[in-house]
Amino acid sequence: MARTEYFDDPDAPEPNSMVVAASAVVTDAEGRILLQRRVDNGLWALPGGAMELGDSLPGAAVREVKEETGLDVEITGLVGTYTDPRHVIEYGDGEVRRQFNVCFTARAVGGALAVSDESTEVRFVAPRDIGALSMHHTQRLRLRHFLENRPDPYLG
Repeated sequence: MARTEYFDDPDAPEPNSMVVAASAVVTDAEGRILLQRRVDNGLWALPGGAMELGDSLPGAAVREVKEETGLDVEITGLVGTYTDPRHVIEYGDGEVRRQFNVCFTARAVGGALAVSDESTEVRFVAPRDIGALSMHHTQRLRLRHFLENRPDPYLG
């Protein structure tokens, strides 16, 4: 299913849903960050997705990382909350969502790196190499906040 992301775009369609979602910045022992290239838009992104009714928010992040990358993780902290109403995501099935995303930090504790039906590539990327990847502004913002080693989570 196709996915188009809009940010501060007056031509963006009106949202028809609000989705609570979780994502995670997973790092390895070398300080590299786990990223996936999404099937639906070809862009690089942190693993994450919608919270399900039986999930806690941290549990949603753990589940989504496993589903999308094959890795088992444990949550270690909070990068921030991302709720900007200027960010709208349109899907090919007619859904146009605003997303409330909580981005956590995490570390791998098991599993094996693997692509899923939501990704074409999954790998750990050195922070210095992230700038060269095709990525939506909102993903870069989360990564920048993580890399700044902020003393407090971003609230936005």
